[in-house]
Amino acid sequence: MTGLRIGVLALQGDVREHLAALDRCAVDSVPVRRPGELAQVDALVLPGGESTTIIRLARTFELLEPLRELVGSGLPVYGSCAGMILLARDVLDGEPNQETIGGIDIAVRRNAFGRQVESFEGDVEMSGVGTVPGVFIRAPWVESAGPGVEVLATVGPAEPGAGRIVAVRQGPLLATSFHPELTADARVHGLFVRMVKESGA
Repeated sequence: MTGLRIGVLALQGDVREHLAALDRCAVDSVPVRRPGELAQVDALVLPGGESTTIIRLARTFELLEPLRELVGSGLPVYGSCAGMILLARDVLDGEPNQETIGGIDIAVRRNAFGRQVESFEGDVEMSGVGTVPGVFIRAPWVESAGPGVEVLATVGPAEPGAGRIVAVRQGPLLATSFHPELTADARVHGLFVRMVKESGA
């Protein structure tokens, strides 16, 4: 083990899959449901799921404001799919007055690739990682990114939404439109672990 303790927000979504991927990266991974548990982690993963449901539950469990404060203070966070939406500055095609945690200077479009039946898998060339399998399920894409955002991946030319941004980084924050946790490839999580180490957590 690396000595790092990385939490996975365990309110809704594919929590177990992220915990398993982090375990493959030899870090201590724990579910987070309460503010006290959040205070004990070096970094956090926001899983895929339903972004509005996660926000509502975060408020119910008194996690929303602590999450915003920790992201603002530099906590390393990785969000996949709904997690990308939660980290975005703006959400397009969302519910009226849809809230986010924020942190990454991006505008994302919800369900940009279409409905559940239009989900697909395809290889994604991701900077700092290489070619990884991308599982896109009612996924968002990044419509626009601010100058401080590093674009790590776009959709390949043979896939739906070719050229759209699907992975970004801003400081200690990482987000992907796709679900690496639903594959056996833990390299995206490995990139996040390296980011956590670089942050001095």
